[in-house]
Amino acid sequence: MAYYANSQFNPAMGMASMGSMGSMQAQVDSAEEGVLSTGFLAAFGTSGYPDESSLLEELGVNFGHIAQKTKAVLLPISSGVGNEGLMNDSDLAGPVLFFLLFGIFLFLSRKSHFGYVYGFALVGTFLLYSILNLMADKHIDFMKTISVLGYSLLPLVLTALVGIGVNLNNLIGYLVGALAVLWCTFSASGIFIGYLQLSHVRVLVAYPLVLFYGVFTLLTLFQ
Repeated sequence: MAYYANSQFNPAMGMASMGSMGSMQAQVDSAEEGVLSTGFLAAFGTSGYPDESSLLEELGVNFGHIAQKTKAVLLPISSGVGNEGLMNDSDLAGPVLFFLLFGIFLFLSRKSHFGYVYGFALVGTFLLYSILNLMADKHIDFMKTISVLGYSLLPLVLTALVGIGVNLNNLIGYLVGALAVLWCTFSASGIFIGYLQLSHVRVLVAYPLVLFYGVFTLLTLFQ
């Protein structure tokens, strides 16, 4: 009898559960109609606008664009680094990642230079930003300058990775470092001259870039 009494249908509980189900269904229906639902339960739901951007897009992280810029740096000739479409945004996710990896690889090769890496990066970027805007009629903003220089650091990141297990303080290491600097310079200068329309003075654009990436090469080769 006690079991039967406890298992009897409670009208109040049934009405409460039906009300909760009706509220959840209303949230789903409102999300499908493109209208955000309100109320306490909406804070724990996953409803949103149908065309709402994802969190990564809101933060400015575009993996497709990161892959496109990375390919343009690794294959500067076949990818057409002068494509102005690469400069449509000021993506900083890739550059921050590459500078972080560069510092980590140096640390793993017993070269703790995190402060130097970010210090040289900021000062060098500001100087190059100033030089490029003095040379060109078209303006380039500071964030786009950081983006291009950061992505073009990728060959030196790979060099630092090799330096974890191989001593680069020798003739072969010097040749590898020189090749990496030329690779970085060719990629970065190609993007800059394409955006700023400075193809007739590419050598002048490349010269400060060689100095910029040369500093990071010295951190990679020497203790």
